Amino acid sequence: MRAAVLREYGEPLDVTDRPTPEPAADGAIVTVDACGICRSDWHAWQGHGEWADDQAPLDYVLGHEPAGRVAAVGPDIERIREGDRVVVPFNLGCGVCRACQSGHGNTCSDGLALGFERAAPGAFAEQVAVPAADYNLQRLPSDVSARDMAAVGCRYMTAFHALADRAAVGGGDWVAVHGCGGVGLSAVQIAAALGARPVAVDVDESALARAADAGAEATVDATADPVGAIRDLTDGGADVSIDALGRQETARNSVRCLRARGTHIQVGLTTDAEQGQVSLPTDWMTRWEIDWLGSRGMPPTRFPDLLGLVESGRLDPGALVGREVGLEAVSDRLAAMTDYETDGIEVLRP
Repeated sequence: MRAAVLREYGEPLDVTDRPTPEPAADGAIVTVDACGICRSDWHAWQGHGEWADDQAPLDYVLGHEPAGRVAAVGPDIERIREGDRVVVPFNLGCGVCRACQSGHGNTCSDGLALGFERAAPGAFAEQVAVPAADYNLQRLPSDVSARDMAAVGCRYMTAFHALADRAAVGGGDWVAVHGCGGVGLSAVQIAAALGARPVAVDVDESALARAADAGAEATVDATADPVGAIRDLTDGGADVSIDALGRQETARNSVRCLRARGTHIQVGLTTDAEQGQVSLPTDWMTRWEIDWLGSRGMPPTRFPDLLGLVESGRLDPGALVGREVGLEAVSDRLAAMTDYETDGIEVLRP
């Protein structure tokens, strides 16, 4: 099969032939019809994560937002069938541990991160292997395309879990979204679908325009005074604020724009400038009882609710797709992320 292989950090991926994978006894092979290209892929391509023992290996296939058709299944599979149209979560659970069985498979201690670690080669390829397929794979509704599902990818999963599950966002809540890339735009759309009042924050006019189209009630230019602007717009501060970018500045702005007893959610991973460490106004957070929540991906068991929003039309991931590319162009699209030059959500079509 053809795949784009990481040979050196920050260098063009090597599009080459790789051995066709075989399914594990409890696994499946999925032919990739589409795969999102995410900022987390950029982090892996840059070699970030060494400070957290989370650096992607070399001679490895990246890509963690695939959708496609099941090409083969192992002998122990019961639920999934060859030919099923499926989405593959990037946080792969074992399916049998306490976390998985209690509905928190995204924190499975024996889980794998698709496209980020040696035991789970990614989906910048024609096919991808999925372990514990009965637990991890989710069938697509008939009217949801692989392209749109790849746009859902980890960004909608992450934003949905962060807002609906971790922060329990409700109707009328002001939700500030710092950084309007893929996960930020998804957060704007999901917040609106949940009945909240999203405020989009970014330095790029085109990103803010996309956010307005996605349902942002207001937009804020982050080059000025985003904290003051959000406080003015929301009459005292946001109820929930999400850092979708992962920089020192956006994390602090996200915390400082909250009203008393507000909730900050961290979903953006830091760069090599922060290396996983961000200083915060902790005394101020204590004074106003500010909550800080981490959020990672989404448990596979939450797919029915997320897909229900897509199927009903309340979420429209396809509207955020700005570009579709082949394997040979993935390196260029990752490089474009360095200077924030991507256009909405970009999708690989192998």
